[in-house]
Amino acid sequence: MSEQVIGVVGTGTMGQGIAQVVAASGFSTRLYDVADEQLARAEGNIDKGLGKLVSKEKMAAADKDAAMARLSTSTALEALADCAIIIEAAPEQPALKEKLFRDLSNLSSQAILASNTSSLSLTRLAAVCERPQRVVGMHFFNPVPVLKLVEVIRAEQTSDATVEQIQTLAKALGKTAVPVGDSPGFAVNRLLVPMINEAAFLVQEGAATPDAVDEAMKLGAAHPMGPLALADLIGLDVCLAIMEVLQDGFGDPKYRPCPLLKRMVDAGYLGRKSGRGFHDYR
Repeated sequence: MSEQVIGVVGTGTMGQGIAQVVAASGFSTRLYDVADEQLARAEGNIDKGLGKLVSKEKMAAADKDAAMARLSTSTALEALADCAIIIEAAPEQPALKEKLFRDLSNLSSQAILASNTSSLSLTRLAAVCERPQRVVGMHFFNPVPVLKLVEVIRAEQTSDATVEQIQTLAKALGKTAVPVGDSPGFAVNRLLVPMINEAAFLVQEGAATPDAVDEAMKLGAAHPMGPLALADLIGLDVCLAIMEVLQDGFGDPKYRPCPLLKRMVDAGYLGRKSGRGFHDYR
């Protein structure tokens, strides 16, 4: 399978991580974004990420160089035309993703189109494509080079052959594929993000500080990282977007986003990527 060319759309944290893992796993990797500076930054971060593996003796220097040689970048979507599988990792904006899927569907009649969406409907994305049976969810987790899970989400239109190919790819990337239905939030985020949201309510109500919440869950529930530190790692804007998808998808008040979470996002306190979230990283 390593002879196939794999495309990655988007150079955010997830897109960078996916491209790094794909290239390190022996695949020719095409990374697309709209701006050269974003691609240059992503390429530099991938080089650093692989360099850390070399310094920890988890990868040979020659293998790192080979992985970087397999990675190419482009601001032209047409560069993905010969990809066997294209993994979309654009921001969680339904209109943006639907436009990308329309364009990608028109670009290639053969490629499987996989979305890394953390909560949006795959059935809705598939519906805008010429070949909806070739659309599937492939939800990685951050940090992609470390975490082994990939949720494989079948849209109503997804074919068995498409699911099988994505499961095969996940295995080739050193990941474990877990099949999940196309329901808002899928499995992990439907469980995880409401817990983060409830932790935000604890802080808002003055019941506990962010440090206290995180320490309590680490010591009392054996979590390796507290929920608010995890929210900062994920990005508070991403957490809020997922809560809004859950609230809209289920219409249940238990998914109401915490007002404090909304205010923090409005203030630009997004977590690690902005230097400040529930904790300070400056």
